[in-house]
Parts: sequence; C-alpha cells; structure tokens
Amino acid sequence: MTFAQGPLLWALVVVALIAVGAVLRARKTNIGLRRQNAELHQQRDMLQRQRDELHVAHTGLTHQHSTELADVRRDAEEETKAVLKAAVRTLQGLADEQQVVIENAQQKYGDDPGMLADLMAIDHANSQFGRRAQGIAVLCGGWLGRRETVASVFDVARSAQGRIRQFDRVRINGQVNFSVVSKAVEPVAVVLAELLANATNYSAPGTPVEINIQAVPTGVCLIVDDAGLGMGQEEKDRAAALLAPRAAISVSSLGIPPQFGFAVSGVLAARYGFRVSVDSVSPYGGVRAVVLLPDELLTGDVPSPPPVAAHHQAEVAALPRRQAPAPSPTPLFPPVAQPIAAPQPSGPVSTTAGGLPKRRRKSPVSVVPSTEPEPVRSNEETASRLGAFQRGTRSGRDMTTMEGPEFQ
Repeated sequence: MTFAQGPLLWALVVVALIAVGAVLRARKTNIGLRRQNAELHQQRDMLQRQRDELHVAHTGLTHQHSTELADVRRDAEEETKAVLKAAVRTLQGLADEQQVVIENAQQKYGDDPGMLADLMAIDHANSQFGRRAQGIAVLCGGWLGRRETVASVFDVARSAQGRIRQFDRVRINGQVNFSVVSKAVEPVAVVLAELLANATNYSAPGTPVEINIQAVPTGVCLIVDDAGLGMGQEEKDRAAALLAPRAAISVSSLGIPPQFGFAVSGVLAARYGFRVSVDSVSPYGGVRAVVLLPDELLTGDVPSPPPVAAHHQAEVAALPRRQAPAPSPTPLFPPVAQPIAAPQPSGPVSTTAGGLPKRRRKSPVSVVPSTEPEPVRSNEETASRLGAFQRGTRSGRDMTTMEGPEFQ
C-alpha cells in the first residue's frame, strides 16, 4: 500500500462512518416522526369522537330547548286565552244586560222620536261591542250564542250589516228562498260582519259596499264587493292562511293592534263547515269576499216571526199620530234599481237528495246606488227608519242562550 492510498482509504472510511451515522439518525428521526404521526392520528380520532359527541349533545339540547320553549309558549298562549276568555265572558254578559236595558228604554221612551233615535244609536254601538267580544271569545276557544230557530239568508245579512259602524254604506241585493239552520245563523252573521267591517274600513267613505246573495249548485253565496285599493299577493296569502287555518291561531301573532277579522272568520268557517275567500277582485277594483254556505247549512223552512213583533207594531203605530199619516215606516235605505227577473218556467219544482228545492242559476246582481244627495230627514223620519232597520236585524241576531256547549 502506498502512502497516497492510505489517506484516501481513511477518507473513505470516515465518509462511510458519516453516512452510516446519517442513515442511523435519519432512521431514528423517521421512527420518531412515524410515532408522532400515529399519536396525532389517535388525537385526531379522539377529537372527532369528541366532536361527534358534542354534536349529538348539542342536537339533543337544541331539541330539548325547542320542546321546552314550545311548551312554555303553548302554556303562555293557553293561559292568555283562558284569561281573555274569562274576561270576555264577563263583558258579553254586561253587553247582554245593557241590551236589555236599551230595549226597555226603547219601550219606555219610544214615543219621543229624538230619544228613540239616540237609543237606536246606543243599540248600534252596543252591537259593535258585542261583535268584538264574540270574536275574541272565538279565538280563545269560546262558543257563540246559539239559536233554536232558523233565519232567512236575507235576515242574516241584515244582522251582519247592523253590527258594523258604517252600516249605511251597505246595500243588500238579491234574495233566495232558503234559510240558514239555527246552529249556523250566528257564526255566519259574525263572519259576514267582519268582512263588511274590513270592506268599509279599507275603502273610501263615500263608496258603496254591496252584498249580493246568489244561489249556486252547491249552496248559497254571500258576495261582498267594495271599492277599496285591493290587496297585494302577500296580503292575500296571509289572509288565505288565516281563513283556512291548519293549526290553532295564536292571539299574539295577530299584530299590535291585533287584526281579528280574518282569524275569527277562519276559525268559525272551519268549525261550522262553510268557506270564506278574499282572493278575487270586485267589479269596482277593490276586494271581493265570498262566503259559501253549503246545502248542509241551508233549509227550506220559513223562519217564525220574532216574539217582539207586536210591540214594534204598536211602536210604529204610535209615531204617525204626531205627523202626517203613513201606511208603514220608511225603509232605512232608499230603493235601488233592481234588474228585471227572467220569467221562471212553470211546472213542478224539482228537489235535491236532501229534500230541498233545486235552485236555478241566476245572473249576478250588481247595482250601483245613485250619487244624488239625499234630503235631510226629520227626527221622526230618522227614528222610523232606524226602527225598521232594527226590526230587520234583530230577527237575525236574537238568541235563546248565550253559550253553546259544543257543536250545535
């Protein structure tokens, strides 16, 4: 071995040793990294399991919170309705007592036309108060007063007309030879009154509101047309949801101040089996509301005259003694032009499966009242008109008992 080869050999040995050391350190480092990677995988799996457990716990807590919150809201709603129902029952009793006092005062002071007109105005305000109390009672699970006698469709419409503030803007057109069964008289009158109140409140003061009574193949329609601004699609959707409720309506969801009309109408329509819709446009550009009474709520029976008719005849007979004789009280509303009815074919009247006479389709009646100003009326004439109007509305709203236990 030469001298030159010796250092080269030692250099190769040193390089080999360094390489072996580097390999050993790399292997050691690799083993450490693998061990650390395995530990990190274990930690990741543990954290994922903890995350899943936390997610399950969060879902359970959220569901429990939602359930408890729904229970609290339901309890609060039930307690609120119970309190309102008890309070409204008291108010209904006071309204009935006040009605009796008003009727007694009308009998006592009916000879004074001015006094009679004031009492009629008080009676009209009391009927509006009673309607609002009835609506709140219905939303709180209460029941309307019930009747034991039927009422004609026209009388039900006049009863509804007498329960709103601007009753003198309402015109009733058309007539059918059917009556509403006793259990549905008050609900239909309340619903129609709510629709009339909306129609008069959301249309110009001087515009008319019409009730057209039409017979259809499935029953009788009460059509309310106003000349307001109409409803947007969002308002129609909300009204449709209230008029055909799928669940109990929350009193707190009706806004501040609460809007009871559609909610009350929907509850009564669902409870008694008739339909209400406000998704059409009236001929005057406003809203057309339709109440469809099915054959099950109609009868061909003629309503019996109210027991107070004798007193009213005596009252009317007393009025003309102080003025020029008149054959009968002047109607509340001026006569409007009615279309000439088409001649009906003669022959036997066919009946439906339920025994009711089969109705023939008629063309819609839409009469626009005259725009000419009406003459100023005296106190006697005003009292006579109000008396005639009250006799018509009373036949549709008189009830024998104030609370019905269940479906009547």
